[in-house]
Amino acid sequence: MLQAFKIRKFEKQSYFNAFKTLYIMFSYDTVSQAVNGLKQRGYAIDFNLEADRIICRQTPVSLMPSEFEITEVYRFEGNSDPADEAVVYAIDSKHGHKGVLVNGFGVSSNEVSDEMIKKLSVHHQ
Repeated sequence: MLQAFKIRKFEKQSYFNAFKTLYIMFSYDTVSQAVNGLKQRGYAIDFNLEADRIICRQTPVSLMPSEFEITEVYRFEGNSDPADEAVVYAIDSKHGHKGVLVNGFGVSSNEVSDEMIKKLSVHHQ
């Protein structure tokens, strides 16, 4: 069984400053559940990883690492099959685009630039 979760932080205004931060946990058992959950929350673009950028093949959106932030990460590890290993990223661009990037890791991961490796690896250590 694949397991992954992410805690997302939301700032909340309240009359009592004692509880300023509310944590909401999203938990998904499969890659497809994570992708569908993110799409339901507005991450509509399907991004693909290129050597030095992420792109959407259906639109002209192409983003360099400096143009987007990773807001959520879900890592899935297969019990016996390395092909089941993947990372799902929720992407927010500085231009207002929101989307999902699914990438394998280990043997199945793509060749990417050092800048992209740094951007992606910071979020799933």
